[in-house]
Amino acid sequence: MADNDHRDAQGRELPGRRWRGVLRRVVPLLLIALLIGSLGALLYTASNASRDHGRALAEQQRSFEIIALARGFEARTARAEVTLARYVISLDPDTGRLFQDQWRGAANQLRALHYATRGSGWQRGNVEALRHAFEQRGKTLSEIGLRTTYDQKMAALAKFHQAGKSRDLQRITALLDRVIQAENARLRERSLAVSLAGDRTEWVGRTWRLFGLVLLVCVLFAAWFANVAFTERRNARRQAELETERADRMEAAVRARTAELSDAYERLKRESGERAAAEDNLRQMQKMDAIGQLTGGIAHDFNNMLAVVVGGLELAKRKLRLKPEEAARHLDNAMEGAGRAAALTRRLLAFARSEPLLPAAVDPDALLSGMADLIDRTIGDQIIVIFRQEAQGWCIFVDQHQMENAILNLCVNARDAMDGRGRLTLTTGRAVLSAGEIGECAAGDYVVMTVADNGCGMTPDVLARVFEPFFTTKPVGKGTGLGLSQIFGLVRQSEGEIRIESEPGKGSSVQLYLPRSMLNADDAAPDAGAFARAPVEQPPTRILVVEDDPRVLNQTMAALSELGHLPIACDHPAKAARLLAHNGDIGLIISDVLMPDMTGPEMIRALPPAFQHLPVLFVTGYAGDSNERADFQDHAVLRKPYTLAALGQALGAVLSGSRRPGTAAAAE
Repeated sequence: MADNDHRDAQGRELPGRRWRGVLRRVVPLLLIALLIGSLGALLYTASNASRDHGRALAEQQRSFEIIALARGFEARTARAEVTLARYVISLDPDTGRLFQDQWRGAANQLRALHYATRGSGWQRGNVEALRHAFEQRGKTLSEIGLRTTYDQKMAALAKFHQAGKSRDLQRITALLDRVIQAENARLRERSLAVSLAGDRTEWVGRTWRLFGLVLLVCVLFAAWFANVAFTERRNARRQAELETERADRMEAAVRARTAELSDAYERLKRESGERAAAEDNLRQMQKMDAIGQLTGGIAHDFNNMLAVVVGGLELAKRKLRLKPEEAARHLDNAMEGAGRAAALTRRLLAFARSEPLLPAAVDPDALLSGMADLIDRTIGDQIIVIFRQEAQGWCIFVDQHQMENAILNLCVNARDAMDGRGRLTLTTGRAVLSAGEIGECAAGDYVVMTVADNGCGMTPDVLARVFEPFFTTKPVGKGTGLGLSQIFGLVRQSEGEIRIESEPGKGSSVQLYLPRSMLNADDAAPDAGAFARAPVEQPPTRILVVEDDPRVLNQTMAALSELGHLPIACDHPAKAARLLAHNGDIGLIISDVLMPDMTGPEMIRALPPAFQHLPVLFVTGYAGDSNERADFQDHAVLRKPYTLAALGQALGAVLSGSRRPGTAAAAE
């Protein structure tokens, strides 16, 4: 009867009943499919969450490692530079080797940082720039260490002081800060990723519990799946806790290391301040010592020379009427003393790099051959002199007179070191140097001139001071201590280098490295001094003499009158234009350089255009004027003190239209 309720009169099943049967068969399949799909989606989500969580933790750990490497590199670099400072001050070889080990350790730390950031595109440029700055810094510090190794302590200290302010150190610090800041920013992103992964894992758990309650029909399957999910979740949580604990420990280690680096940085700043104060004190002591030596040495030599000049003039004054021949002899002695004073001035100016040289191409072999007789007469017959000439045609571009004086001074020093007996060897040779191989020499070809003896030698303390002006180990009256300092100035002016090797009891060897000249000695310019000595006859000329010192003005007026010219005195540069306007026949202007209110060149430039064509001869005793040729507008320059003949030659050269540079200076 009930069955008939679901069928019509023809026995067919009613449509509602048919749809309900379909629903009963389909709904369970849909539920199973939904369950399977949901479980699959849940499983996939859980797997992704765990993988993302693990990846985020790994990336977080890598950021901590990169920060630790950057901090370690900064600490090693700071320790290495502190060690280098100790080496420059103490000159202890063990400290120098310790610096090299620490610098190599910093380089290894930098390579480890480079390897750790190989997969980080945003860090590659920073690390490459850091490596380049580190290499540049290494070159600077290596140069300081090399200067220290070769006993150039003062140059090394100055170089280290400059290196402390160099852009390389600032760039290294800035790049390290950039690397650390970038990793800190990345670390914040990764920490956020860890947090998001944990939240997603928790959401998976809540979803699973919800499905467990809703889909109670599949208890067994759900229980098995729940057990698996719970196990995975528990393991993930445990792993997350372990990673979190490890991250906490690493963060604590980073904080401790940062505190250590901060303390080290503060100590380094204190040591830098103490070192700067020590350097200031050292410079002040050296300055006072040099001033004392310079004052004493100049006073001693000039007093001797002035004694000769004053004594000769006084005796000549007494003998002038009764014994003119003896008076002339005393005047010659006075002139010789004045000449020695002028020579000492030129030696001091050459040492200070203010005296202009007259260089020419010189064959070093011919130079030594021409000095053989002079050297033999100077050092005596008890010393055996050996010449080894191996320059083989290579020439040098130097002032021949100054170079002869330098070689002769070295031979005299060798004679004194051998106490008049021994063997002296003078050698010329060739050398091809790379940049910085010998002192500050540039790369290229060099002629090496060596003066070696088998005398007493020098101790390291003496060797460190040989180039100081007025430093000498000879007794009082035997030397002024200007020999080696003069040679040092000459070699540096010639763009060369000097090196001395000496041991007590084994003698000394002085090596002069001079750049090779591509000119031949035969192609050298004619001697400017010979031109100056040539007689120049000129008719009497009216000359305007501008000089603020009345004694020098009177002397110049008398000298010009003696030479047959007609001088007009001008005691102030402001009066020159008026005197020129009132004396239209003036054919030459002689002017001092340093005067009140305006200099000589300023006065010439301020003259009216009507007088700009007049030839000019500047007369000066200031060393720096000879190097300021741009201010002289190519006018001739005569250096004080000068002789009457030198003044005549300079006037002849100017009035004849010859304004070659160096002509007037050579007239001295």
